[in-house]
Amino acid sequence: MEALITGTATLLLVFLYLGLGAWVFSGLMLVSVTGLYFLIDFPLVRIGTIIQPIIWRSASTWELAAIPMFIWMGEIIFRTDISERLFRGLSPLVDMIPGRLLHTNVAGCTLFAAVSGSSTATTATVGKITTVALAERRYDTDLTIGSLAGAGSLGLLIPPSIVMIIYGVLAEVSIAKLFAAGVFPGLLIAGLYSGYIGFRCLLRPEYSPVSGETYTWRDRARGVLDLLPVLVLIVIVLGSIYSGLATPSEAAAVGVAATIVMSLGVSQLTWLIFVDSLMGAVKISCMVCSILVSAAFLSTAMGYLHVPAELAGWIATLELSRYELIFILGLFYIVLGLFLDGISITVMSLPITLPLILQAGFDPIWFGVFLVVMVELAQITPPIGFNLFVLQGLTGHPIGRVAVAAVPFFVLMCIGIVIITIYPQTALWLPEVTLGGK
Repeated sequence: MEALITGTATLLLVFLYLGLGAWVFSGLMLVSVTGLYFLIDFPLVRIGTIIQPIIWRSASTWELAAIPMFIWMGEIIFRTDISERLFRGLSPLVDMIPGRLLHTNVAGCTLFAAVSGSSTATTATVGKITTVALAERRYDTDLTIGSLAGAGSLGLLIPPSIVMIIYGVLAEVSIAKLFAAGVFPGLLIAGLYSGYIGFRCLLRPEYSPVSGETYTWRDRARGVLDLLPVLVLIVIVLGSIYSGLATPSEAAAVGVAATIVMSLGVSQLTWLIFVDSLMGAVKISCMVCSILVSAAFLSTAMGYLHVPAELAGWIATLELSRYELIFILGLFYIVLGLFLDGISITVMSLPITLPLILQAGFDPIWFGVFLVVMVELAQITPPIGFNLFVLQGLTGHPIGRVAVAAVPFFVLMCIGIVIITIYPQTALWLPEVTLGGK
């Protein structure tokens, strides 16, 4: 009971500081200092002595080098015409499927997610093309917005994923295995989205009107050529990881180099785009790493407060089944997703949830996939759903309409979580086949 009170007090402190408008970095640091000083009478001098090694250790981890590289990759692609090539390439390939061009949202986000680690970048990059093109062709607005909101969140699940890198560092598990584990759950959820779109458009053909455009097999072959830049990047980045030729950090650097060469080859990379993309990557990377530093200190503070161990022991006395525990944690993450962004959810919750998961006998690689899908749900739930804000800016529609349009895809993602939980090999078999011996 003492751990529950301490944990509740810590969570209230988090909402207090963040609710007052503090940055996530400073808010988490203040929570740690306040908790140590007031809850267990930790001297301020001693707090100062433990902060320094924590900051150095958490900020100098080699695996974190992949984060700025993958972010820079996405920033370059965002500023070039690769997203336009995606739409041009996919359009003739999906024309014969019920739902037609609506599937470019799902397929485009799935492909772009494989060269970017960001959900927001995926939504914005694909959405800036498809929202206009589908509106001009009179496709259903709500289905367009909802499919883009749901599919855009796949940027967190389909590797490379920034959230997976953060989870791998904090949980001390193989990032390469996490990347492999995210592939088929990501494709599963994308398949659920496309199936739903096709079903809705079969019931209501006016949702995907026939535009009069006809595509020949030559057009489809030309479409594959337009997709080649993204496909080549996917093969370079993921192929080098799964083949064992490169670590995720090394593959990220190779991916950036390939993106720069490819952009130069199609005369898309100017000096202004290069500088803007680099500065954008620096800003986002500094934000992510500062949050990781504060999260590492929070984890240490939680250890001193004995919250994870005592809370795990308290939950163990409830004698919950494995599925009951996952259900409660799922609700917990959905509530957190109403107020926090994905990175904050991951770094704040892991000190508490990971010991519970390990005690219950779940595979930490599988839990990484589960956690990322729960973070994806946070991207499309108001009031802090970043994908919703991106789509509001792209379409000009009220945030309420955007949120309602995303509801069916929220439900589909929940169905995907249920499938992954009942059949964990959905996530685990690819890491075992490709990286099991490494």
